[in-house]
Amino acid sequence: MREHMIAQKYEVELLKRQSYVKREAGEKLRKYLNTDLIKVITGPRRAGKSFLAVRTLKENFGYVNFDDEVLAKADDLNEVLKLAHEVYGDFRTIFLDEIQNVRSWELFVNRLGRLGYNVIITGSNSKLLSSELATHLTGRYIEVKVFPFSFGEFLRANNIEPKVETSFQEGKVLSKLSEYLERGGFPEVVVKGYDYRDYGRMLFDSIIMKDVVKRKNVKYSSSLYELALYLVSNFAREFSYTRLKNALDVGSVHTVKNYVDYLEEAFIILKAERFSYKVRESLKSPRKIYVVDPAFLSAGFVPSPDLGRKMENAVAVELVRRGYRLYYWRDERGEVDFVLRKGLNVEELIQVTKEITKNNYRREVKNLVEVGKRLRAEKLTVITWDEEGSIREGGRDVRVVPLWKWLIEATTKSGLMGGYATLK
Repeated sequence: MREHMIAQKYEVELLKRQSYVKREAGEKLRKYLNTDLIKVITGPRRAGKSFLAVRTLKENFGYVNFDDEVLAKADDLNEVLKLAHEVYGDFRTIFLDEIQNVRSWELFVNRLGRLGYNVIITGSNSKLLSSELATHLTGRYIEVKVFPFSFGEFLRANNIEPKVETSFQEGKVLSKLSEYLERGGFPEVVVKGYDYRDYGRMLFDSIIMKDVVKRKNVKYSSSLYELALYLVSNFAREFSYTRLKNALDVGSVHTVKNYVDYLEEAFIILKAERFSYKVRESLKSPRKIYVVDPAFLSAGFVPSPDLGRKMENAVAVELVRRGYRLYYWRDERGEVDFVLRKGLNVEELIQVTKEITKNNYRREVKNLVEVGKRLRAEKLTVITWDEEGSIREGGRDVRVVPLWKWLIEATTKSGLMGGYATLK
């Protein structure tokens, strides 16, 4: 174990010397870094969780990566802590990477907190972390979600500030947006130039086997894999568990539901619920599926998905990144892509379409206004490819905003886009 920990220390030193793209999640981590709350960084594999933590921590810290087969099998975590002090010396901050690989990790983390350590942990399984933390660390932790690069971070990685004052500049930003929707935001694809198709396929397979099949002891792994491919291929579309069972002949409806939950917990897919004030009705309705990163779509699983679906997927991921739970609206009169809740109130309705035309005006705008009145939504928004303005319809103002501008709004408000080269 000592040799493995020394090797990890060397890897950490290499990370500290690598170029770093400033992450939006880093602002939240820094805010709580010196508190006694346990910092929990969750997100997909290879999204940059470890890199974010290493580059945010300034003082001396101990580091243990439990994605190491030797350290993950340690019978005595006290021995791991002792070795960490032997390798790193005196420290009060400890960073435990991929902690979910260790049995009874939550008890160890809880005890470290009681002993006065400043604890940062990462994990690639959302439910495992949240359920255990809720049980053992109620009110004593803060969660920071790290997804692959947002579009703002993608531009930052390419040293581009979206300062659009001419049509040429707007064209450059739209070109980068097309690239982002195709290649995705995994840091190794964006920064190191890895082929996104090969990378997406490799990562997809790795997550399925390591974070789902192995951890959940899935007996019929081929059925799970087939289900995962089917869901990814049908992103931004509705599904029901019964329909999935009949289409794929995968065990029972209960098994299908479990498999879908496993894929969501492992950060391959995101689920959106149909919005209803009646909980029972919402639970019985079909869901919609989105994919955490376009690399999974471009890895040979989805043959040339249309631009509208890719735009909708990007909006879904960004909403989750901003802390929203995903809801959509559908009734006999039409659909609204996203319903944003704030407590019991509907904060905003969002429709996503490539463009607004005479043929789709009823579906994209009028229906949005009608649903907005019923749900008493504060804001109505239509996200398009490159159209911008305001529409007055049915006594309500509807904001029309280009996707690129909507995607970077949170970034520009936080000031993270400053200090980078402008488009030329």
